[in-house]
Amino acid sequence: MADLEKLSKDNPWKKMSAQVKYDNPWISLTEYQVITPAGTEGIYGKVHFKNIAVGVIAIDSENNTYLVGQYRFPLDLYSWEIPEGGCPEGTDWLEAAKRELKEETGFEAANWTEILQMHVSNSVSDEFAVVYVAQQLIAGQSAPEETEDLQIIKMPFNQAVQWVMEGKITDSISVAAILKWNAITLSHAGEK
Repeated sequence: MADLEKLSKDNPWKKMSAQVKYDNPWISLTEYQVITPAGTEGIYGKVHFKNIAVGVIAIDSENNTYLVGQYRFPLDLYSWEIPEGGCPEGTDWLEAAKRELKEETGFEAANWTEILQMHVSNSVSDEFAVVYVAQQLIAGQSAPEETEDLQIIKMPFNQAVQWVMEGKITDSISVAAILKWNAITLSHAGEK
C-alpha cells in the first residue's frame, strides 16, 4: 500500500525553464521545459487565471434556484449555469460572489454559505473556484457587464439537479456545485 501522505507531498516534476507565451488581463500561458516523473525531457503548458472563479447557487424560500444562460465563445455553444464571475486575486471571495449575484440576477441575499472549493481543470490550468449558496433572497435590478447577453430562468432546485443528470448543464463549476448542494441537503434531510 502506498504512503498517501508522502505521495501528496513529493513533486516528481522538475522545471528546467519557463517562458510566457501569451499574456492578457485575464490569463497567461507559460511553457515549461521539464523533466517528467519518468525522467525524460518534455514540455508542459500551464494556463494561469488571474481571477478566482466564484459561483453562487441562489435558493429562494420555495427552494427554487436561478440559472443564467449565455453563449460561451470558447465552446461555440449556449450554456446554462449558476451565476459566476471572476474575483481578482487578493480580494475577498464572498464580496465578489455578492457582486456577481447582483450583477447577473439582481438578487442580494441575507444568508451566505460557502459549500465548495475546487480546481476547475488541473491538467492544464491553475484555475481555482469557490462556490456559495445564497439564501433569503432580496430582489433587485440586474446590471450585467457590457459583454454579457444573459437570460435568467427560475426553476425548482431538484429540476436543476435533473438538468445536470440529463447533461443540460455542463459547466464544471455549476455541475459540481449543484451536486454538492444536493448531497448536503439530502444529508441534512436524512439527519431529521
